[in-house]
This record gives sequence, structure tokens and C-alpha cells, in this order.
Amino acid sequence: MAEAADRDVNRALRARFDEVYGDYQRLRSGMDDLQQRLARLRATARSADGLVAATVGARGQLVALDLDRSVYRELRPDELADLIVTVTAAAATKVADEVKRLMADHFPAGSFLRSDDFGTLLDRRDAS
Repeated sequence: MAEAADRDVNRALRARFDEVYGDYQRLRSGMDDLQQRLARLRATARSADGLVAATVGARGQLVALDLDRSVYRELRPDELADLIVTVTAAAATKVADEVKRLMADHFPAGSFLRSDDFGTLLDRRDAS
């Protein structure tokens, strides 16, 4: 009886290993594509009045800033600065959402990278 139980446990462990290994293989094979897509990723946000447009890269870094010529007549310098910050933050939010979507295609459903739950990563590490 114990021998049959051991075989069942081994079979279950082997099935789990195969599942984890399959996830790893899928992740590994898609990593080059993911890196290339992230390198090309850009997001742009424009102010409601159309005076300011900010484009950011995958890490939220500002890569382009377009100011309408009339912006200097329409806004005081402090208003323009605030608008630039606001529009850049909106573009960064857009790119972060896209990064999350791209990452979701490459990581298993239970991964902290898909859930934004970094606590689960720490819990798993603490449990080991």
C-alpha cells in the first residue's frame, strides 16, 4: 500500500514539475521578443487643450515633448510646468499599463508580475 502511495506522490510531483518546466520554457522562448517589444514601446499623452504632448518609453522616461507655439502666450511658466508634469505622468501611466499587458502574456497566471502583488513574492520567499 505504501508503495502505491509513493508512486502517486511521485506521479503528482512529476506532473507539477512538468507544469513548472513548461512555464519556464514558454517564458524563456518569449523573452527575446518581449525585450524587443519593450525597447520599442512608447506611449503619448496630450493635454486637453492640445498645447502639450509628452511621449515616454517603457520605463516611463520622457523621450519627446511637444509644445504648441501658442503655449507661451496661453500659460504662465508655472502653469506650463504643471501641465508638462501632468501630461508626462498620464503618458507614464499609459505605458505602465501596456508593459503590464505585455508581461502578462509571458508570465504564469499566479506570478506576482501579473497581479502587482509583490507581497506574494515575499510570502513565497519567506515560506521557503
